Amino acid sequence: MRFKESLTRPGIRIIAEFKRASPSLGDIAPGADPAARAAAYERGGAAAMSVLCDAARFKGSPDDLRRAASASSLPLLAKDFISAPERLEEVAAAGAAAALLIVRYLDDAALAALLARTRALGMDALVETRSGEEIARAVAAGADIIGVNSRDLETLAVDIAVSERLLKEIPDGIVKVAESGIRTTADIARLQAAGANAFLIGTTLMKSDDPEATLRQLTQLTQLTQPPNHQTIL
Repeated sequence: MRFKESLTRPGIRIIAEFKRASPSLGDIAPGADPAARAAAYERGGAAAMSVLCDAARFKGSPDDLRRAASASSLPLLAKDFISAPERLEEVAAAGAAAALLIVRYLDDAALAALLARTRALGMDALVETRSGEEIARAVAAGADIIGVNSRDLETLAVDIAVSERLLKEIPDGIVKVAESGIRTTADIARLQAAGANAFLIGTTLMKSDDPEATLRQLTQLTQLTQPPNHQTIL
């Protein structure tokens, strides 16, 4: 199943993340095995899996994608600071079904070129934003999956109110992903009410002693309704 398709199916759609460390927290789970996590995430009902491929900040690599792909059928998101097509080709060969493109680090020409190359490689792209101006740039580039990061990449501070506000600025027909700072079912309810179709959750799952059970708890929010544009996504 394609990454985008998985995010738009009924229910609480969680992109479960694998990361050993982060710039804000340092080591989180340095000995974690991506294959074991992938299997647990799939059993727990994840819609997709995000795999950090950046070595310097997150102690990850494309080999983690390969190991995750060997253990589950979840569509994999290569999460990295991608700025060159060669990196896209590398993560595609490692098994990625989608790649993260961060608007903050790309000019308009580079964003459009990388988006086109991602699609040419048969992958989807999650285009990450943090402001109304960045959302407008992502839309202009033709992004069909747009994420809003609750974390400020400069200060590393997290505020899900930012995502709550900015998700409403993404046009209908585009898949909307809430990223970072999501810990509870109340956070999910709040962001879904703002229009989120899917939720990227990392630290909460990586710190969990039982990520499968944690995912089950987060995905069984049957009282929530789908956002208004759920049926209009192409």
